[in-house]
Amino acid sequence: MTVQRVLPIAVLAALVGVAYWFRVDQYLTLDTLRDNRAALLAFVEENKLIAALSFVSAYAAAVAVSLPGAVILTLAGGFLFGVVGGAALTVIGATIGAAALFLIARSAFGDVLRAKAGPFVARMADGFQENAFSYLLFLRLVPAFPFWAVNLAPALLGMRFVPFVTATAIGIIPGTTVYSAFGAGLGQVFDAGGEVNLADIFSPPLVAGLIGLGVLSLLPILLKRWKAGRPTVHTSDS
Repeated sequence: MTVQRVLPIAVLAALVGVAYWFRVDQYLTLDTLRDNRAALLAFVEENKLIAALSFVSAYAAAVAVSLPGAVILTLAGGFLFGVVGGAALTVIGATIGAAALFLIARSAFGDVLRAKAGPFVARMADGFQENAFSYLLFLRLVPAFPFWAVNLAPALLGMRFVPFVTATAIGIIPGTTVYSAFGAGLGQVFDAGGEVNLADIFSPPLVAGLIGLGVLSLLPILLKRWKAGRPTVHTSDS
């Protein structure tokens, strides 16, 4: 077994160990963000580059080890860096984390991950075989499966790395921007002593818009099926 195949497993195992040893998931809450807002905002203001790099690294690690709390991190990005900055850093971090998990799934660890994601992979197999890029773009725009499963399935089903990264980065932009915008307004909610209801983030028109984008991403697949279903017209010389 080569070092290239073992190294991703070792890195992932180390990240998982650190995350669960320090119980990182218990800190990924809005209460933590509210209680430490002054210190966090001051740190970002005084150390913009370090703060940005730290946020991207933390987000990438959370995605790579499939920690719960990605929504909270996305809201925190908007709260700390603004709508545009937060969305951009989140997209970068999430894409790096997804790419890392993709590569790990292609390593010697793939069989273990295949067993974990087996049912989800089977349900997504037809879509990826027909048009992997369009189908992944649809799944990113309209999350019908858990994020970790959508990270694993393309690798296990043979999708190429560059299209995977491209579709992931593009597909998560709309939803990420919405969450970042909501996060940017958390300061006013905290000041008013209000409760944050994550269900309020996506209004029906917004959900309809995301579904519409998802349908557009499937156009190549729909056109392919339409052409395949058209009767062949034969012409003869007179």
